[in-house]
Amino acid sequence: MTENNKDAADSASSQDEVREESPLGERPRVSLSDAAEQAASSIENLIDDHEEEVSENGRTVKRRGVFLLPNLFTTGALFCGFYAVVAAMRGDFETAPIAILFALVFDGLDGRVARLTNTASKFGAEYDSLADMVSFGVAPALVMFSWALGDLGKAGWSAAFIYVACAALRLARFNTQVGVADPNFFMGLASPAAACILACTVWVCQDQGWVGAALPAELGVIVALLTAVVGILMIANVPYHSFKGFDLNGRVPFVVIFAIVLVFGLVTVDPPKILLLASLCYAVSGPLVQLRRWQNPPAD
Repeated sequence: MTENNKDAADSASSQDEVREESPLGERPRVSLSDAAEQAASSIENLIDDHEEEVSENGRTVKRRGVFLLPNLFTTGALFCGFYAVVAAMRGDFETAPIAILFALVFDGLDGRVARLTNTASKFGAEYDSLADMVSFGVAPALVMFSWALGDLGKAGWSAAFIYVACAALRLARFNTQVGVADPNFFMGLASPAAACILACTVWVCQDQGWVGAALPAELGVIVALLTAVVGILMIANVPYHSFKGFDLNGRVPFVVIFAIVLVFGLVTVDPPKILLLASLCYAVSGPLVQLRRWQNPPAD
């Protein structure tokens, strides 16, 4: 037998051994890590990575990806707003306003976390604005409509639409004034504060049993007017204190900590009523400040 024939025979025998070891139709085994890499590669091909221009040491450079930590809080706020809508559609008017309040907490954390960790970005700002529109614009209006405004017919959904439209206008104006307006004041009622008023109103009335057929018709009219007025306050040229000037990193007198403890104790007495009263006082503070400015104009 020649040398070529020997090689051919060896090759044939090795193929026969492979067939014996691997049953017909059995696919080769793939490790878990290889499968994960293939899945990640498929996702990357399906969704392009975000690329953003940033300024570093006076130079404009491009960075890929997004910051995780602040956007997690923004996603939490978005989820709470969406869950509030779902809860209202199911008639759960106790969970819906609480979900909006949780969205308010997450919204207050994402910006501060981004500034403290130096992870602020254009993507985060735009994502936060869109999440605010859902959590503090659409969600409160739909919760109010499902709870009381739906029984008023066209007047009810008109009041809800006024609120949603004003929230969108408020956020659009705020985005165009970033870095230009006074950071210590908001021009118009902030959308989280407006959402807090509507959410706490639903929460208080839920505790009183004013839901469904037990809801007084007069209260529905008052709630519609409240919804429209709060919406208009968001776009009014009225200054509201932003509380951004407080230094959270500095030392404060011991009595400040004691005052915070008293505030927490007061809220726990009756959370819906105390929060509603506080949010209404904040809403009224803007027109009062503007009225004082009109009475005492600044000297030239």
